[in-house]
Amino acid sequence: MRIATVAVYSEADRDAMHVALADEAYEIGPAPPSQSYLNGDRLIECARKAGADAVHPGYGFLAENAAFARSVVAAGLRWIGPRAGAIESMGDKLQARQAMRDANVPSVPGGHEPIVDVAGARAAAEKYGLPIAFKAAAGGGGKGLKVAETVDDVNSAFETARREALAYFKDGTIYAEHYLENPKHVEVQVLADKHGNVVHVGERDCSLQRRHQKVWEETPAQISGRLREAMREAGVRAAKAIGYDSVGTIECLVSGDTFYFLEMNTRIQVEHTITEMVSGLDLVREQIRVAAGEPLGYGQDEISFRGFAIEGRVNAEDPAANFQAAPGTITGYREPGGLGVRVDSAAYAGWTIPPDYDSLIAKLVVWAPTRENALARMRRALDEYLIEGVPTTLPLLRALCDNPEVADATYGTATLEPFAATLRPATVEGPRLPATMPHVEARRTAPRLRTIRKRANSSDGNDVQSPMHGLVVELAVAKGDAVTQGQVVAIIEAMKMMNEVRAHKSGAVSAVHVALGATVESGSAIMTLR
Repeated sequence: MRIATVAVYSEADRDAMHVALADEAYEIGPAPPSQSYLNGDRLIECARKAGADAVHPGYGFLAENAAFARSVVAAGLRWIGPRAGAIESMGDKLQARQAMRDANVPSVPGGHEPIVDVAGARAAAEKYGLPIAFKAAAGGGGKGLKVAETVDDVNSAFETARREALAYFKDGTIYAEHYLENPKHVEVQVLADKHGNVVHVGERDCSLQRRHQKVWEETPAQISGRLREAMREAGVRAAKAIGYDSVGTIECLVSGDTFYFLEMNTRIQVEHTITEMVSGLDLVREQIRVAAGEPLGYGQDEISFRGFAIEGRVNAEDPAANFQAAPGTITGYREPGGLGVRVDSAAYAGWTIPPDYDSLIAKLVVWAPTRENALARMRRALDEYLIEGVPTTLPLLRALCDNPEVADATYGTATLEPFAATLRPATVEGPRLPATMPHVEARRTAPRLRTIRKRANSSDGNDVQSPMHGLVVELAVAKGDAVTQGQVVAIIEAMKMMNEVRAHKSGAVSAVHVALGATVESGSAIMTLR
C-alpha cells in the first residue's frame, strides 16, 4: 500500500524481526508490558515523534482497549480498528452476552451477573451444573478462564480465574458459564465499513486448543450446510447490532447442530491468514481501508471461497511437558516453501525468544484445492520446517496430521490435550542440513512424537522446583506452613501463562527461597519441605 511503517519495541525485543523490517523503530521501555507495550501515552508520544497519522494495535495488548482507542483519536490519529463504543460493548463479556441476546444470537447457558466471591461461585455451579467455567468479563484468548470439573475444584478455579483477570486485564470481574465438554470452536470472520456495509468472510474451526488457546485452525469448518449459513447470518446480524466498523470475529461453540455465541474479538486475529487464503482478501489491507473511511466497495455475493486452508501455530513450548513455555535462543532455522505454503514468522537463527511475551513465534499456513490435499501439504511443510535450540510445537503439529480425529474432522476442544499427553518428543532438535549441498540428495524427517504410557510426575528430594523460567506472581504458603501433596504452593507467570506449582509431597515448609516478583529459572528451588 506504499505506507511507511513505524515499529515500537521493548528492551527485550530490540532484536525482534518487526524492528528490523519497519522503516523506523522506537524503543518504548523495559520488558514488562506495563512499562512498554501497555503504556498508551508513550505509544502516542512515539507516533507523534515519527509523524505517523495512524495506529495499528496488532493482535493483543491494547488492541481491544477502548480507552486507548479514544486516546489515539483524541491525539488526532486514525485508529485502525472499530470505534471505541463497539470495543466496549464486546470487551465486557457480560455486556456482550446481553447484546447478543438482544440480537437473537444464542449464548452458552450461564449467568449475566458478576460473581463476587466463592459462595457465588458455588451457587453458580449448582445452578448451571458441572463442569463450570469461570471467565474474566474483560478477558479473551483463554486468559482468566478456569474450569471446575468437580465441586472441590470450584474454589480454586474461581480464585485462579480472578487472579489472572486482575493480572492481565486489571479487572477481576468474573462470570460463569456451563462448560460444554467437547464442542467445536467455530468462529465467523466479519468485515464492516463506516457506511453500514457488513459482510462475512466465512468461518474457521479453531477447536484444537491447549489451555483454551488455539494451536491448529482450518477453513472451511466441517459442519452442516444449514449450520454454516445460520452462523454466518448470525455473525453479520451481531456486527450490525453493535454498529461494528472494522475486521472482527464472532466466536461460537458448536454442539451437534446447535451453535452458541461465546465472545467477539474486536480486532484482527492470529488465524486471519487462512481466511485470506480461501477468500483472496487481504484482511489487514481491508482493515486499513475501512479505518481511512473508504467503503468496502463490494457485497456479500462478490466474495467467493476456494479450496481449504490450515494454520499450525509454531510456539516455543514443550508439548510433552504440558506445553511448558520454552524461551531461549534459536540456533538453527529453516522455513518450508513451495506452492500453497505461507509462513508468517518472527523467528530466525540467532534470535533469543524472550520469556516476557506470548510463546507464538511463527504461523505455518497451507492451502490446497481439497482438505485431503491440504493435510498432505501440511505434512510436507512440517517435514521441511527446521527449528533448533528450543522445543516447539512442530512435532505435535506433525503428529496431528496423522490423528484419525483430525483426518475426519471429528475433533473438538477436548481432543488436543489428552492426545498430547500420550506423546513425547523423540528429540528436540533434528539434524541440520549443510548450507550448500552440491551433488547431494538429502532427506530429513522432522522430529516425531511417539506414544507412551502416561505416568505420574515424580520428584526426589525436598525442594519444590520451578518447572520453567518465569516470574513469581504468588506464593501461597510461608515458612512453617504445612502442605499436602498436590497442593498449589506458588504461581509462576511465563510467556503470558499462569502456571500452578504444586507440592510433590506432603510436609512443612522449612524455607522459601524466592520473593514475590522475583524471576526464577527452570529447575531452581522455590521452597524446601521437611
